[in-house]
Amino acid sequence: MTARAVTLLRGSLGLVFVWFGALKVADLTPVADLVARTVPWLDRHLLLVSLGTVEIVLGAALWLGRRLRWVAAVALAHLLGTFLVLVVQPQAAFQEGNPLLLTTEGEFVVKNLVLITACLVLMAADQPRQQAQELIGARK
Repeated sequence: MTARAVTLLRGSLGLVFVWFGALKVADLTPVADLVARTVPWLDRHLLLVSLGTVEIVLGAALWLGRRLRWVAAVALAHLLGTFLVLVVQPQAAFQEGNPLLLTTEGEFVVKNLVLITACLVLMAADQPRQQAQELIGARK
């Protein structure tokens, strides 16, 4: 059961990354303006294409399941970056400045806590396999 759950988690997280990344690359994402306003010193088009490409690559890497701890760690770092919205644009994330009252954009960011937790689970699930491979390699 655990192995299947991890495989499903890896697949679904990969799907989210590929899907959201493709929307960014195609400039069809509903969060394009939010992303651009969060880092206004970067070119909007370059930012969206770059983020989208990284997300597609991460999603594909999650599907492949190789170097899972590393891939999940990079995905986690990427997801942590989304919380920049709460700092740079609190007016976009919170209603009337109240951190308990989220806007749609705020909810979009805070839900990433679930995706971050998924990354942590994948990192933890891959640890025994990687340790076993290192042990086998050390015996040769």
